[in-house]
Amino acid sequence: MSIADNIALVRETMAAACRQAGRPEDDVKLIAVTKYVEEERIAQAFACGLKTVGENHAQEVRDKLTFYKQYQAELHFIGQLQSNKVKYIIGNARLIQSADREKLLMDVDAHAGKLDLVQGILLQVNIGGEAQKGGAAIVDVPYLLELACGLKHLRVEGLMCVPPDVDGEAARPYFARLYALREKLRPMFPEQPLGELSMGMSHDYPQAILEGATMVRVGTAIFGKRNKL
Repeated sequence: MSIADNIALVRETMAAACRQAGRPEDDVKLIAVTKYVEEERIAQAFACGLKTVGENHAQEVRDKLTFYKQYQAELHFIGQLQSNKVKYIIGNARLIQSADREKLLMDVDAHAGKLDLVQGILLQVNIGGEAQKGGAAIVDVPYLLELACGLKHLRVEGLMCVPPDVDGEAARPYFARLYALREKLRPMFPEQPLGELSMGMSHDYPQAILEGATMVRVGTAIFGKRNKL
């Protein structure tokens, strides 16, 4: 199947999940994960009307930034972000979806302040409590939100998670847990928007939509298996 066919199938599947959940079909944003995808193939996705991409590595953001600006793409940073790479992302990414620790929030705020802008972020939550994965522990999320409320140059727009590597139906409890956490936090931190839930990837995005995702991050189902550039 072509990239166009893949996107059409993903959109149809998203729409069906939204209908099943009783949600509007345009309620969920599709983020194309473009890690290790060549620009000419990404351009094929843009030709199908897809305009939001997610990158995992700061170096790829730097390499592709002119290309993304040419297509007026909305860029999200979805990978683990080292503090020394923050300066390459601030102001170039619509959202940093992987904010998960105090130092990173402080660094994002400091660099955004130098550019006199407010950087949108999502707090990444280690929803499965896996030692090998990034993301803040559930018990630490209120502290990070409290910290963010005192920082002038970042805005917490919601939560993100990568659940354990299980099949789609088995992932649903983790998605439901993130949704419940977001709902618990919203009245506690009215200063922050907290409307977004970024959860669900190629193998489980329909289940994530059923559990309340507002963004799904889909790479393989659009571009196929990729080799490192």
